[in-house]
Amino acid sequence: MSVKEIFNLFLLISALHGFLFCAVILFSKNRKEKSMLFINLLVLTISLNNIQSWILAKDFFIEYFFLDYVHIPWHFLIAPFFYMFLIYYLEIEKRSKNLLKIILPVFIIIISIRIGFVSFLSDKNTSDIAYLFEKYTSIEEIFSLIVSLIIFVYSFQILSKKEQLFTKILSFDNLKWIYTFFKLGLLTYIFWIIALAITVALDFKEFIYSYYPLRVLTTVLIYWIGYQAILQLRLLKERKDLRKQLNFQHVIKETTSKNEEEKDADKKLLFDKIHSLIEEKKLFIEPKLNADYLANELDISSSKLSSIIKLFSDKNFNDYINEFRIELAKELLIHKDYINYTITSIGLESGFNSKSSFYATFKKHTGLTPTEYQKSLI
Repeated sequence: MSVKEIFNLFLLISALHGFLFCAVILFSKNRKEKSMLFINLLVLTISLNNIQSWILAKDFFIEYFFLDYVHIPWHFLIAPFFYMFLIYYLEIEKRSKNLLKIILPVFIIIISIRIGFVSFLSDKNTSDIAYLFEKYTSIEEIFSLIVSLIIFVYSFQILSKKEQLFTKILSFDNLKWIYTFFKLGLLTYIFWIIALAITVALDFKEFIYSYYPLRVLTTVLIYWIGYQAILQLRLLKERKDLRKQLNFQHVIKETTSKNEEEKDADKKLLFDKIHSLIEEKKLFIEPKLNADYLANELDISSSKLSSIIKLFSDKNFNDYINEFRIELAKELLIHKDYINYTITSIGLESGFNSKSSFYATFKKHTGLTPTEYQKSLI
């Protein structure tokens, strides 16, 4: 099997996989959420782009002039759909521009121009038709690349420069997975620029092999963001439900200190104040909680805070805070109302910043993984 045949098979499989993905989302219980809708449209767009590339590569319409030359520029919609997903996921759609109101009319105009161009040349008897269409397609693609890059940069600016607009989401999701997408997205644009540069350098005679890495990377990237979005949306929904239902109920038992009589009374009062503040305000569910922040709340130095915690709990600051988190997670893991929630969402809502840190810390404190602990008591 040649490289071209392998690539064409990849296009077909990825397109079919994308259509299946869209069908599953279409019938899922979260299908009505706008962020899920735009992720679905994003995957559908790249799937349509791939199936179109496969059809053209197989020359299915070579005997039909109009169908063979009317290519829909699906790539023009990828960045706009991602932007729409982003603003709805961050819950800032009411304070953001709806770019689709601009992009969709432009998209329709581009298709109309191409149809007119094809209709005009269909009656012409010239040997340069293929060259003219390749040149037109490349110019159209350059325009699409420029618009896409502008939207990509604008989306990144929203994510990195306007965190004050979506502090609510940041309390549930650190958004590292979206930053990873932007890094991979940048790599994709580099491949796209290289592929187009080669085409222009060859006088608009497309060198198809230059597009292989781009299309493979784009497909992998889009499906990755699709599955990541499904996972993160589920975690976000579960964590919101957990926080709403818990309503900051007291679930941590007071710890008692040995030999209290021998401790300094003022220090003991300060430790009790620290413990009460953390417990009552549920400060431990904030992954970014640190000694400096807590010390500032108590109007003492962070070194004094750490020494007081060490004196009365015999733990350093991180272990002390993690003990609150573990106790909350243990209760949630066996609570009948949360049995169907993912263990990851329970860990994140308990205050851990990642699944791996939750599992490692939980096993360190209990000797069991969260899964083992849950199974042992249910």
